[in-house]
Amino acid sequence: MTSDGYPDQFGGEQGKKLKSAVMKQLILDQAEHEMMAQGQFLSLYFEDWKGEHEQIDDVCVMGIEIT
Repeated sequence: MTSDGYPDQFGGEQGKKLKSAVMKQLILDQAEHEMMAQGQFLSLYFEDWKGEHEQIDDVCVMGIEIT
């Protein structure tokens, strides 16, 4: 589950929104990794994407591990 803040963030080389489709693919690409690694990856990716742009909204990503 995520808030809309992550995919709505402006960033990247062209200063555009990340978009939900990219967010979904990021999550799918990380699915085989441990939860802690997934969280670290998403945090680092967000900060890298945002770059020098101001954060425009709250950002919340919550994952549930089913074993």
